[in-house]
Amino acid sequence: MTKPNLPTRALPRFLIAMIMATLAGCGGSGGSVSIGDGGGGTPPPPPPPPPIANTLYLVSGPTPFVNGCDGNPSNGTLYINSKVEPYVAVDPLNMNHLVGVWQQDRWSGGGSRGLMSAASFDAGKSWARTPLPFSLCGGGTIANGGDYPIVSDPWVSIGPTGIVFASGLSFGAAVPGGTNSAILASRSLDGGKTWQNPSTLIVDGAAYSNDKDSITADPTNQNLVYAVWDRGPANTNEAPATFARSTDAGTTWAPAQTIFDPGANAQTLGNEIVVLPNGTLVDLFTQINYLPNNQQSAEAMIVRSTDQGATWSGAIKVADLFAVGARDPQTGAPVRDGADLPQMAVAPNGTLFVTWADGRFSNGARDSIALTMSPDGGSTWAAPTAINPADPAEAFEPSIHVRPDGTITVTYYDFRYDTGNPNTLPTVLWLTRSTDAANWTENAVAGPFDLDIAPNARGLFLGDYQGLTSIGNITEPFFVMTNNGNLNNRTDVFSAPQTIVAFMLSLMTRTPTVAAQHAPTQPPSAALLQKVSANLAQVTQRRDAAIHRNTPTNQGTPAPRFIP
Repeated sequence: MTKPNLPTRALPRFLIAMIMATLAGCGGSGGSVSIGDGGGGTPPPPPPPPPIANTLYLVSGPTPFVNGCDGNPSNGTLYINSKVEPYVAVDPLNMNHLVGVWQQDRWSGGGSRGLMSAASFDAGKSWARTPLPFSLCGGGTIANGGDYPIVSDPWVSIGPTGIVFASGLSFGAAVPGGTNSAILASRSLDGGKTWQNPSTLIVDGAAYSNDKDSITADPTNQNLVYAVWDRGPANTNEAPATFARSTDAGTTWAPAQTIFDPGANAQTLGNEIVVLPNGTLVDLFTQINYLPNNQQSAEAMIVRSTDQGATWSGAIKVADLFAVGARDPQTGAPVRDGADLPQMAVAPNGTLFVTWADGRFSNGARDSIALTMSPDGGSTWAAPTAINPADPAEAFEPSIHVRPDGTITVTYYDFRYDTGNPNTLPTVLWLTRSTDAANWTENAVAGPFDLDIAPNARGLFLGDYQGLTSIGNITEPFFVMTNNGNLNNRTDVFSAPQTIVAFMLSLMTRTPTVAAQHAPTQPPSAALLQKVSANLAQVTQRRDAAIHRNTPTNQGTPAPRFIP
């Protein structure tokens, strides 16, 4: 069976043909379609791939890094030309100006040779690429603090005056006592064309490690920038949320401080700050709990600051996290899908939304895309709902953004067009949107593409997260997909402005509005909890030898380190 071809551009005649064919098939109604088994008991063949109604713009390019630029570390398989883990920000002063970041040349053992940035000044249609100076291959040196062979976890934010800020995790440089990890931040005063020497927010030797950074420019104050990550001592299961702040627009940074410590046998992961319209900071993170008998559980939590990060509240629980993790439906090969890393967005009216992958809606048979919301700044949270179609396809890695008009937008991948061929893994990126968080309409953004050729970092890997923003009220996914059949250039970063009207998309995809599915009211089953624990064990075992903690604790569980 041949792999489905990746559509790169939808031509007008194609759009017209699809609309006419759909109208004919629907009797001109554009209504929903019932899919049965034909009455014969034989499952129907998979549906044809979805039409792609938007144009995809290539963001990334061939690697700019030469062999040996990193000092030739040994960190598994090096996937030259691969690009993973993208993130994007839009300039509040110029909506046509976007800056994206990603990992370039991924290692299977963790991290990459460098972090790339790209700037667009035409609403995502063309991009100029520049390495970030966070690694040796990216131009870092001892003099500028970027002399690290491996780097990971890129993040970007643009402040209210147009200054661009980026952060990343750098590691692997030799120091007394072992290797080290550092959180670096840089800024660009020309829209992402060039970058200043990085600031070191923290650096640690083998006794501590740092992971999963993010950076946020305060939209209410041009001088304030926040960075947050997890940091913990070796030989323990601890990793408190750690925070640094700049009060002069990234010129200097105050010393890092702990803002939340979950205590022994618990860690934070995936810290991410958003700023409410009233200036309140909200830090979302996963708390992983290490339980007796080698069991683990996870919760989405927040802490808040009403004084620009000087002091922080206690933790507020958002939801239990019941991800079971995605796998190839035919081979069982694991997908490194960013499970247990929820994403958060704030609406113009201050309502908070959080999304993640969750198995509770099918009792652990597969992950759905879950969503919860808080209208009161995070004090209380609604019961989670599933917002993707209730079909047998595994869904994973959601990103979320709320447009200026209040429309909630979520992108995610799934396997609904899997063909049953164990040699390919057709994957589609979807965008679903809602104005009330109760009724959702989706359309295909990109694919099907073959996930089987993605870099393998203890699981097929596109990144622990993807980017999503908007140019005014045009949604802008910023994501990675594979280049089908091209093992010399396995993945690229794309942008895809969503400009087709909802009615046309509904005619083309024949996808009805999906009503959010409420979570089961009964407690989670023992089988579900076991699957969740097994997935969390896999998540925390994906750690890099350069920075992981590997001594068992009194609970009998190796101290966690997320592979960067």
